[in-house]
Amino acid sequence: MKLRGVRANNRTRCFEADTPRGLLTMPYAKVSPPPSRADRVARVYVDPELGREAFTYELASGREGSVHVDALLEEHEDPAYMVDLLIHRLTIEARRRMDATHLSSREVCRRLGTSATQLYRLLDERDGSTSLRQLMVLLSVLGCQVELRTRDAAGRPRASMRPSRGA
Repeated sequence: MKLRGVRANNRTRCFEADTPRGLLTMPYAKVSPPPSRADRVARVYVDPELGREAFTYELASGREGSVHVDALLEEHEDPAYMVDLLIHRLTIEARRRMDATHLSSREVCRRLGTSATQLYRLLDERDGSTSLRQLMVLLSVLGCQVELRTRDAAGRPRASMRPSRGA
């Protein structure tokens, strides 16, 4: 996602980035190096060297930092981004377990009822077409039990969903 613009808001002590999904803010306290009253933001701009997918800021001291749009989406817990992040983390875990398993790739393919090409597509963290269901089945074949938990907005646990071994 490309950034349209960015500005520093010293009153609210945050950066405000204009994105296709609206205005997203990033508090000064969550960036590194953090701006302060003694070391204010001297300049902030959408960085063309980072594909316009990040902004760079320079402090009065000369130090600088960059914030990628992914950090903004994670800060705001964008639903689509959070699902992609979950799939990415599960894919990394599946790769780790695939490397550690005693099963051959051919045996994993047989148990999944799929081809080697599809297996390697599932294990590719850059492939955006991987479904949560496919990853759950693969992790099950690799002897991994996945547990999902939901929380309300205040962070209190609401339910735990643990699929049975046969599901």
